[in-house]
Amino acid sequence: MTQIEPATTADAEEIVDAWISLATDQRRHGSRLRTEANRDQVREEIARAIVFDSAFVARVTDGSIVGFVTCELATGSYIEDETRGVISNLFVKDGHRNEGIGTALLDRAEQALQSAGAIVVTIEVLWENHDARRFYDRMGYDPHRVELTKRFESNNNS
Repeated sequence: MTQIEPATTADAEEIVDAWISLATDQRRHGSRLRTEANRDQVREEIARAIVFDSAFVARVTDGSIVGFVTCELATGSYIEDETRGVISNLFVKDGHRNEGIGTALLDRAEQALQSAGAIVVTIEVLWENHDARRFYDRMGYDPHRVELTKRFESNNNS
């Protein structure tokens, strides 16, 4: 049995380790995030999410964490038509996927965002991560924005 519950400060390092696993896995889908180089920044972001009740964990009966999600209302320098919630991370450990844990974590994050006043929710996914794109499609998410990239040819072969 898996419980979805708010993350606590005692969970922070385990969540950070899970984020490192997530970021490492995403590199095979084209992510350019450096994993260990971002550990301190991620630790700060996870701590902030825990303090603001916007981090949730999936915990199995032995108490270990098998997944997590973080979310928040969008804040930025532009005023939008609708209050937008953002799911910034959703991760389920290998060996626990396809058990409904990702769905339960996503549902909990959506509930938190809706309770906070969000009218719409967004999540980013790497184009090459076909499994994630299929999952979010099944969960009712539609493509909204496409990021295009171009690599510059380097004159420096060092």
